[in-house]
Amino acid sequence: MESNQEASRRSETRSIETGYSKDVSKEIANTCADAGISLVASLPDDWIAMTIATFEQDDRFNHVPVNREESALGLCSGAFLSGTGSAALMGASGLMTLVYAITKINYTYEIPIFIMITQRGSFDDGAKFHVSNGLYLEDVMKSIDLPYTIIKNRDEIPMIGEAYRHSRKISRPTIALLPKKLLQGQI
Repeated sequence: MESNQEASRRSETRSIETGYSKDVSKEIANTCADAGISLVASLPDDWIAMTIATFEQDDRFNHVPVNREESALGLCSGAFLSGTGSAALMGASGLMTLVYAITKINYTYEIPIFIMITQRGSFDDGAKFHVSNGLYLEDVMKSIDLPYTIIKNRDEIPMIGEAYRHSRKISRPTIALLPKKLLQGQI
């Protein structure tokens, strides 16, 4: 059976081959560490495979791969209650599946959680099955008053730390969207 370390190295190699930037992933990890995040729960998405591998290989983080978005939400919510800084990392469609859990658990009990998601469904996303994310994601976040920021270029990566701290200040979830071109180091 393949270990998490072996799987993350394989994902890293595949990400490099498909044009995703190791440097950007390291900047994201450094920003998270500087903000006080030490636990990252993730679900796979091709766009963030390099970022997941970076968290997995970085000793500053406890990385927990999960098989359901609700597991990431529960883990990070519990981490907050224990005083541990945490982040969930997933695809945009994963966030769409969490609307009920976020509004029922995190909003009701004012449990902050920070989630980084891919900005799937954008014009540069070649996957037709993500079109609905591009059409509805921002409207869904706005409809439930879910604060979010789009990290438009590398100079804005420090906004990840700001979004994390903002979630703690307002005792609510916050989202950082990661566009494809950012993750590829093109912007």
